Amino acid sequence: MAMPYPFTSLLLLLFVVPLSQAANQSLLPLGSLPAVPTLPLLQALQTRAPGGPGWQVRPASGQPLRYMLNLYRRAADPEGRPRRSRSLGTNTVRLVQATSHGGQPWAGRRYLQALTYHVESQPEVEHLLRATVVYLPSLSLAHGRLLCTLELVTADEAPRVLSPTARPRRGWAEVDVTPYLVLGNSSVGSLALQHVCVRAGRAGGHNASVAPGHPFLLLYLNDTQAGLAPPSAEPRRRRRDTGTLAHDLPSYLREQGGEKSDCSLHSFPVSFAQLGWDHWIIAPHRYNPRYCKGTCPHLLRYDYHAPNHAVVQSFVHQLVDANVPRPSCVPYRYSPISVLMIERNGGILYKEFENMIAESCTCR
Repeated sequence: MAMPYPFTSLLLLLFVVPLSQAANQSLLPLGSLPAVPTLPLLQALQTRAPGGPGWQVRPASGQPLRYMLNLYRRAADPEGRPRRSRSLGTNTVRLVQATSHGGQPWAGRRYLQALTYHVESQPEVEHLLRATVVYLPSLSLAHGRLLCTLELVTADEAPRVLSPTARPRRGWAEVDVTPYLVLGNSSVGSLALQHVCVRAGRAGGHNASVAPGHPFLLLYLNDTQAGLAPPSAEPRRRRRDTGTLAHDLPSYLREQGGEKSDCSLHSFPVSFAQLGWDHWIIAPHRYNPRYCKGTCPHLLRYDYHAPNHAVVQSFVHQLVDANVPRPSCVPYRYSPISVLMIERNGGILYKEFENMIAESCTCR
């Protein structure tokens, strides 16, 4: 049964608390949050939230969910930070469930199920890199085993057996179907397969009523707009060489280390359960974008990575015109976050959103 969450109003009332409270690691009740603009990740997820046209409540479960959870745990840590050792080769993986059709799939010891995967509705910003179909080639039964394979179905040829691309991993086998989904520079709209299984072992028992789970399609996609546009931050710099503006100002050198700024990084955790989103966002359970707070020093240290303009602005404020504001304490370096979620059509999506967690601060 669908749960009536006021998602639109929640998204317009998120999420900055008084700074004295935001430094606290504990999560705050929704009622204590004043009306402010949305956080970056929540803004990026807004169009995927349930309640909009076309949303179908399909709780994720079974083999597809277990597979994607394992994929997520290999690719990201519990806080959602992508692991450096991840080997996905892209920022988006979509699991597409099959549509089955036909009558009774069992005929004696043989199981045959026709399956269709619809991929015509993929967003234009997501470019297909690779596609595989994942299935269990062997399944234990009470009185034997079920041995399965996949066959490609085309209009002008007899069904053709598809061989796994590698040895099964953790019981799963993968078949590369990229050539059948990409023709030239365009993608086809659907893929038709047959799931064929044979029961090995003695007859009898309740095996005849056991049906294997449907194989599922994995689309490895490059999302060229994974999240919001990157913040207008300048690239990282090496420490200034002698001769640059900062070193040409004698007072800068005399005062180096004399003033300690409180411009620093602070935590601000948000729980998806607070939003009522925990039934469609599988992982992570919370999001900590963090923020920069504090006063920038009169004389900027090397480790602030501040641009020359900020150094000039600071000296103008101090020595020339106090009406010119000091540089502001803002994020300098960001990291992405990985999210595993249920899509409106019942599919499961892994996506990395860029520039969603502040990692360090600067003054500019």
